[in-house]
Amino acid sequence: MQTPFDETTFTDVKFDASVWKKLFIMMRPLKRTIAIALLCGVMLAVVDVAYPLLNRYAIDTIIASGDLSLLPRFIAMYALYVVVLVGAVYTFILAAGKIQNQLAYIIRKRAFEKLQNLPFAYYDRTPAGWIMARLTSDSRQLSDILSWGLIDMTWGLLMMIGITVVMFVINVKLALITLSILPLLLIASIYFRKRILKAYRHIRKQNSKITGAFNEGIGGAKTTKTLVLEESNFKEFDRLTTSMRRHSIRAAMFAGLYFPTILFIASIATALVFYYGGIDVSTGVITIGVLYVFVSYVGQFFDPVMQMANILARFQEAQASAERIMALIEEDPDIKDTKEVLARYGTLENPKRENWELLKGDITFDDVTFKYSKGEQVLKNFSLDVKAGQSVALVGHTGAGKSTIVNLICRFYEPTTGQILIDGKPMKDRSIGWLHDKLGYVLQSPHLFSGTIMENIRYGNVHADDYACIEAAKLVKADDFIKRFEKGYDTEVGEGGARLSVGQKQLISFARALIADPRILILDEATSSVDTQTEKALQHAIETVMEGRTTFVIAHRLSTIVHADMILVLEDGEILERGSHETLIKNRGAYYRLYTNQFQHS
Repeated sequence: MQTPFDETTFTDVKFDASVWKKLFIMMRPLKRTIAIALLCGVMLAVVDVAYPLLNRYAIDTIIASGDLSLLPRFIAMYALYVVVLVGAVYTFILAAGKIQNQLAYIIRKRAFEKLQNLPFAYYDRTPAGWIMARLTSDSRQLSDILSWGLIDMTWGLLMMIGITVVMFVINVKLALITLSILPLLLIASIYFRKRILKAYRHIRKQNSKITGAFNEGIGGAKTTKTLVLEESNFKEFDRLTTSMRRHSIRAAMFAGLYFPTILFIASIATALVFYYGGIDVSTGVITIGVLYVFVSYVGQFFDPVMQMANILARFQEAQASAERIMALIEEDPDIKDTKEVLARYGTLENPKRENWELLKGDITFDDVTFKYSKGEQVLKNFSLDVKAGQSVALVGHTGAGKSTIVNLICRFYEPTTGQILIDGKPMKDRSIGWLHDKLGYVLQSPHLFSGTIMENIRYGNVHADDYACIEAAKLVKADDFIKRFEKGYDTEVGEGGARLSVGQKQLISFARALIADPRILILDEATSSVDTQTEKALQHAIETVMEGRTTFVIAHRLSTIVHADMILVLEDGEILERGSHETLIKNRGAYYRLYTNQFQHS
């Protein structure tokens, strides 16, 4: 299976009808609006075919005979034609616009729902720019082609059939002369559309790369400036945009040649109709009105041919977008609940909370081995038994497996072998939503969402009132700096919390975790971003919050974990030492060396 960001796989494929079939199924909720739009397309095709016939009536019946008594009938027919045309066009545009916007909503909603259910492993291997391109440009292109494109194709096809039938009914000879030019038109269309399609596929490929580069450049702006990488980044970005510009110019060049070529071929058909039709008029075989009808139909016939060729090409251009979107929507999560679990506990979007048991906090690792999809083994036959309410500190060098252990507890990943038990039951026997509802997690690099400080604290428990949020902030000593802001708790934090210091963001994220009243608390370097004075004030709050909760603490500052019930010293995914602070100090092993070295540096 291709990796999600393998653009070549998606952009070099041929037209695949199965992908479009899946998208058409997604359009089922819009079937009434689609039916209205298609009906309008039929009406437009009928009035477009009827218009030259209406004018033929005026030429051959009224003008040729000079009988003006028939003029009121013609005016009434023309008025009816205008009313039907205006009504059909208005309803057509309204319905097609509704389909376009509703379909874009459906596609983005399905994709976003999938993103909520995908595990960390998916985000590890998928660039953010790839995901953003799927939710923006790709979904917009698909909704456009599946709304306007399909309806325009219906109109064009019916109009061509109608014109062909009427032409053969009126005059077989001129009908054959008009259609004789069609093979030439098809050859030209195939030639140009293939080259335009190839250029557009390259454009889509480069667009995804540029979106990814934009995302990476904006996210790493501070790093770029501190490392003076502006010139290097600009050269890389210039290379990508230059490639896209080259392919865009190539596509525009072929598109520019295509339409004049079609117009030239249509002009040949018009000339042939004028020549042979003119001879027939002069000999009295046909009337001027008939000649007018055929001249009009030549222009009308080749317009939908060009439209349909363009729409079919757009469908091919959108093939890559369709495959990308469906690849995201149909992505099979590495971690998911079984059907039995979903039936009892519900999904993340529709949980059955009435069936959720209380979580005590007993956690058992039973001979767990874990390996990332691409990488070395992280945990080897790891076993651990933690009782509810205990605090466990994880100590070790980078890569020892500390973060992996807490990620497995949170079920962000699942063991390669072995199992994890919560309150004596295998983790997989309960839903992901049930577990995450009982978790509190304070990250080493805190992330805040755009909005106010109060809103960010309340994210931990959307049902919490202002008083509870303020109390949580006071408990972690965040209330002091929040009150100093002009707007207090209503202060906007900016994108990602950009208007706050790292330490301030850390304290708010801590309050956010507390408001959830979790049974399992994960502290990943929770005090690493605050100063020593704030850390001392925060330490008492942490100890208070840890009371009665199963807590896992990852810490490099060993002074913050001296009161932990159990300290695990990890090395290469295995437990080197375990015990309380006092016990490990007495043993004078690896923990003793780490602690005394850090103490001496302090």
